[in-house]
Amino acid sequence: MIIYQVKEDLSEVEVKGHAEFAELGEDIVCASVSTAVILSANLIERLKEKENVELKEADGYFHLKVLKQTNNIKVIIQNLVWTLKELEKQYPHFIKYQKER
Repeated sequence: MIIYQVKEDLSEVEVKGHAEFAELGEDIVCASVSTAVILSANLIERLKEKENVELKEADGYFHLKVLKQTNNIKVIIQNLVWTLKELEKQYPHFIKYQKER
């Protein structure tokens, strides 16, 4: 299962795990989440906002921490969170929001 956490002030997002919806290469849930995460990271880089965030990416793991909040970063994070919520509505057994501890 993919678990995602988002700080209320949108200063941090963490996505971890694997959906296990289907076999490797056929898992549309995992592919959708990966696309949303990679698109967000690429937008941050293309908009020259990389110095304002700390990004960590690995297999089944994505962590974004905002060092300096800008309008671009806020919109990118809002879009990522909206996308993850929409995927959760469609595939509730494979992706879940988890409140911060």
